[in-house]
Amino acid sequence: MTPKYAWEDIKEYIPKDKVIWECFYGSGDSGKYLTELGFNTIHKEIDFFKNNEGEVLVSNPPFTIIQQILERLVELGKPFIMIMPVSKMSTQYYRKTFKNIELPQIIIPKKRIQFIKTVDGKVPDNYKSSANFDCFYYCWKMNLPRDIIML
Repeated sequence: MTPKYAWEDIKEYIPKDKVIWECFYGSGDSGKYLTELGFNTIHKEIDFFKNNEGEVLVSNPPFTIIQQILERLVELGKPFIMIMPVSKMSTQYYRKTFKNIELPQIIIPKKRIQFIKTVDGKVPDNYKSSANFDCFYYCWKMNLPRDIIML
């Protein structure tokens, strides 16, 4: 799950005047964090592939189905910010998805995001986060001031 600091770090790049759809529910904390940061956030336990909410999508999607998620995001055509592993931009499906359209802009976190692991909705006893991969914030149609922003 996404720690609160991951959203705090990029809050200036998320539009305050738009309705945000945190489209992957997870533990429910991510939507709560975005709301606490002052965003008008929709965060319901609904199927991303069968629903269309909000004006801007902001989420940490399940990495195992990124290809299908990227295809759906482009189909929806709405601006988005998705936390995804750095390695996703070198995949063939990423290249195919964005080949003839606007490329995502990238925000590089100031440190590796340490995700929170849950088992049956709870953090295991003695759990210590130690992500072994880096992620970027992939931003599409967000009109950031630069194509690559390093926090």
